[in-house]
Amino acid sequence: MTIRRFAAAALVSAALVLTACSTTDASSGLDASSVQPAQPANLVGDWTAEGDNVSHIATITEDTISVDWFNDEDDSRSVYWVGTYEAPTEAGDFAWESARDEEATASALLASQDDTKTFNYEDGKLSFEVTALGTTKTVILVPAE
Repeated sequence: MTIRRFAAAALVSAALVLTACSTTDASSGLDASSVQPAQPANLVGDWTAEGDNVSHIATITEDTISVDWFNDEDDSRSVYWVGTYEAPTEAGDFAWESARDEEATASALLASQDDTKTFNYEDGKLSFEVTALGTTKTVILVPAE
């Protein structure tokens, strides 16, 4: 009887050891070798202000961000910002300092005259500050649908 108990305990111990050495993540059922590391966000594309009151729209290319004031009533656009875009190199939240393209904004009446502007990417949303007529507001953009 003692030998059978010992043999059963040895089998259970061996099973536990083999399970602990497995590369499968028990909580997800995925093989650890198939899990890919998080990738940097791809911000390239069109963005629109969050909510019903769309005041800004933006387009990001590989190296440029363009932001326009947007009038929903007549579908008009006015240049607010044209500047540099630096893509994130790591996954997660991200910020960059955009340098204004003076030539693209020189004749735009409603364009920012700041030399640089900070853009933030957090939780899938893009944000930046706008100051007009002495009032500063944070604009939040989401990917356009």
